[in-house]
Amino acid sequence: MNRFVLAGSGSGVGKTTFTIGIMRALMKRGLTVQGFKCGPDYIDPTYHTAVTKRPSRNIDSFMMSHDTVRAIVARASQDVEVAMIEGVMGFYDGKSPLSNEGSAADLSEITKSPVILIFNAASMARSAAAIVKGFQLLEEHSNIVGVLANQLGSKSHFEIVKSAIEQECGIPVIGYLPKGAVPTLPSRHLGLVPAIERGDLDSYFDRLAEAIEETVDLEQLLDITKAQSLDVPVSIFDPQPQGQEVHIAVAKDAAFNFYYEENLELLRAYGATLHFFSPLQNEEVPKIAQGLYIGGGFPEEFAESLAKNEATKQSIRAALERGLPTLAECGGFMFLTEEIVNRQGQVFPMVGVIPGRVRMQAKLAALGYREMTGVPGNFLLNEREQAKGHEFHYSTYEGEDSSPAYFSKGRFRAQQEGYLHKKLVAGYTHFHFASNPQLVKNWLTTCLEGEQ
Repeated sequence: MNRFVLAGSGSGVGKTTFTIGIMRALMKRGLTVQGFKCGPDYIDPTYHTAVTKRPSRNIDSFMMSHDTVRAIVARASQDVEVAMIEGVMGFYDGKSPLSNEGSAADLSEITKSPVILIFNAASMARSAAAIVKGFQLLEEHSNIVGVLANQLGSKSHFEIVKSAIEQECGIPVIGYLPKGAVPTLPSRHLGLVPAIERGDLDSYFDRLAEAIEETVDLEQLLDITKAQSLDVPVSIFDPQPQGQEVHIAVAKDAAFNFYYEENLELLRAYGATLHFFSPLQNEEVPKIAQGLYIGGGFPEEFAESLAKNEATKQSIRAALERGLPTLAECGGFMFLTEEIVNRQGQVFPMVGVIPGRVRMQAKLAALGYREMTGVPGNFLLNEREQAKGHEFHYSTYEGEDSSPAYFSKGRFRAQQEGYLHKKLVAGYTHFHFASNPQLVKNWLTTCLEGEQ
């Protein structure tokens, strides 16, 4: 099969543009394509999913074991012809500047996937070869097999760059995109606008595919990106039901859509049936629910609507009062506070089960990987258990700090965080269940205990 990483020399060089354009162009040829995203990003996978009509998957060598990474890729790729892995930041950028952990380079080696390097070649000629050469030589096993150049001025500019790279680096430059070839996707403080919010993007994807077909040699791309299937004999995603079926309500709509696909699959693998409901549509928590999951997203963008949806808010309050074991991550945590204050100072009342308010700000409040250890009373993780996740938000919580849900360790800080009350675990961090499937077992066991 074909499997490859589309990596960038840095952020903003066109990884997502090339990825979704190539996906669409290959699909127009009748090929089945599966998308993956390196790292914890939630938004790029929504575009992969919208293009391929298959759920895109996050893979991350910090938050999950190498075997789990391979299992995710192997499971999702078994019925496709092309697996495309979009990189994160620059090719070698990950958890630390001193190692490849968490980087696209690390993941390409773990998954035995060849690499196509994308870089911005504007205003460059022979110097382009120095950039590519540097990426080749930094690591002995870089496995860079081809190059795509972005922001070129003309076809003749491409020929200059191509000849320099191919002479000095010994790998093909398989195509380019000229300046202004495609419209840019709109962005907001958390990155690209989720495709779920944009509606039908088919016309945009088709325009992007047409641009790719004009200037990228897709046959050559397929020729140089053959890869062996990954053998994964045992997987944490194999069904491991705990006995009795457990019903978990999951808030999911344009305001709450940041869920790792593997989190949902692990819940199902351990015996959960998921019931989705929309707070934006003022839907109530399904009465059958024995547990509640409110993920991240953009509640601040929909704060006015959410503030008016009393049926949803009251049903969540009632569910928590009944003792439903609940996990609320980032946007879900924000929604459960008393109010959200936007950048203009407008105040919108939220569910109100967590004392305090959330205030939006223009400056990034937190970004990075987290290692969490539970505290006494935390039904997901006790004080002897750990899990990994990621934090990324532009808001701050103003409220009580007397009931932290877990101890959180990042690169620059270690402190107690989140909010714990009875069977509610809430905080800014997004957990990745694959980092420790025990938390799934703990959650479902607690749900069943509540029914006894």
